[in-house]
Amino acid sequence: MNTTPSKPEAVTPTDRDGMIEVRIRGLMMDPVTNMPIVVLKDLHGDAVVPIWVGIFEANAIALEIEKTTTPRPMTHDLMIQLIRSTEGVLRRVVITELKEETFYAVLWIERGGEWMSLDARPSDALALALRMDCPIFVADPVVRAAKLTNAGVENFSPDELRRWLEHLNDEDLGRYKM
Repeated sequence: MNTTPSKPEAVTPTDRDGMIEVRIRGLMMDPVTNMPIVVLKDLHGDAVVPIWVGIFEANAIALEIEKTTTPRPMTHDLMIQLIRSTEGVLRRVVITELKEETFYAVLWIERGGEWMSLDARPSDALALALRMDCPIFVADPVVRAAKLTNAGVENFSPDELRRWLEHLNDEDLGRYKM
């Protein structure tokens, strides 16, 4: 975890070189592994990045997508309280790497004019981004690598999986149910 305050590269709203801004297109189940997939979609293009997550992580994301309240704070709600209690602001989430079929993410937090980067699991980073309404970015190399990997879906070629994900519509995604 890097908690050293520094000025991050490409964190201002106008400097986004090497990154693609995405939104969460939806959650779905992998038809082969029966694991949840968070589908990220390029805001200004056709790129789609599927990220396989655990069932509990998917539930945290689904709760926020559906704006479901819980009787007690969830872990991500606690994290938000911690960030806000230190007068920090989550400015962006960046999916930074894809190594050995594992995605990596960084939270960029601004506090008092100083920047802090925190290493995070993408599922946690995405759950926080949804709750704090902050932009989500994916590094270009990750988008390219995600197009080439099958991320555990043995019965689909990478091109078949990409085409399948790119042509999903609202009915295909449906409402995520746990």
